[in-house]
Amino acid sequence: MLLHLDLQLFSGEKTEKATPTKRREVRKKGQIAKSIEISSAFTLLFSFACLMVWGKSFIEGCLDIYRHTYREYLLWDLSISSTKLLFNQLLLDAVKIIAPILLVVLIVGIATNLMQVGFMFNFSLIKVDFKKLDPLQGLKRLFSLRSLVELIKSILKITIVGVVVFVVIWQKKNDFLVLGEKNIWDVSSFIASLILQIGLAASAALLVLAVGDFIYQKYSFEKKIRMSKQEIKDEFKKMEGDPVIKGKRRAIQRQMAMNQMIREVPKADVVITNPTHFAVAIRYDIKTMDAPQVIAKGRDYIALKIKEVAKEHKVTIVENRPLARALFAAVEIGETIPEELFNAVGEILAYVYYQDGRYKGMMT
Repeated sequence: MLLHLDLQLFSGEKTEKATPTKRREVRKKGQIAKSIEISSAFTLLFSFACLMVWGKSFIEGCLDIYRHTYREYLLWDLSISSTKLLFNQLLLDAVKIIAPILLVVLIVGIATNLMQVGFMFNFSLIKVDFKKLDPLQGLKRLFSLRSLVELIKSILKITIVGVVVFVVIWQKKNDFLVLGEKNIWDVSSFIASLILQIGLAASAALLVLAVGDFIYQKYSFEKKIRMSKQEIKDEFKKMEGDPVIKGKRRAIQRQMAMNQMIREVPKADVVITNPTHFAVAIRYDIKTMDAPQVIAKGRDYIALKIKEVAKEHKVTIVENRPLARALFAAVEIGETIPEELFNAVGEILAYVYYQDGRYKGMMT
């Protein structure tokens, strides 16, 4: 009795990797292995990289707005039309300045998500789920292992960013002591350069943390979707009983059988046709066969395909409607022709051999 219970518990333990079917099901529900930290780290890194590349043009654009404001805009008459024109002009100038950075951030955000999960758009995720408003479920999530991991991750991020900022600033401590002796432009240049260094260093450090988080999310996801041996068996039985799956499997088997049959047509000595509805390919080797053998047959589309392949490989095609129908109905692929059809088939083979200028022996 105890052994039986132990076996039941063992069979219910989720120790097996998820099957492709299970993975498709959980993906439809929006359950995927994804790290938000990857997107955040890459976005931050490329944002500072853009500032490093386009920082000069960014500053020049801001200065142009400043100059135009004090040289032109403040001299305009205050009216509704001038205010509207001023707003549109300032908005256009601001868009020109920040558009390249926003475009890069957008591309990086999309690319990092595609790299992690591929293209996926699930409308079910935007539906209102009132179960998520349950206070008890909220408390369970608050004191769960996942919440603890997120807390540790947040502390690590704060610690890493703090350490990076301290290290970068500490290396520049001597420069801070002489800032009072520099003009405003040099000070601005120093501060901008320091901010870029801090941003790039912090982004690189967060990227390392993000990679670790992605590995953890992948491991956690794989563990979550594990299946028991019984679940795999049930899934297999379900697939076996699914009419759609059975239909697809039969279609694949039929296609494979037809392809194999078509590949045998070039070996035939003759193809007997109806001429359009039936085609039967016959092969005969007097040294190895006791009687001619049907190596391919088909009706309608398959018959046309057999004739097409026969023509390509210069296999003789003979039209004989009664014989083609009789062979199609009486002989399966791989079988020899029945005794009552020997004479009819023999005459056709003799004719073919005579036309080809070769002799394989006559059937009696």
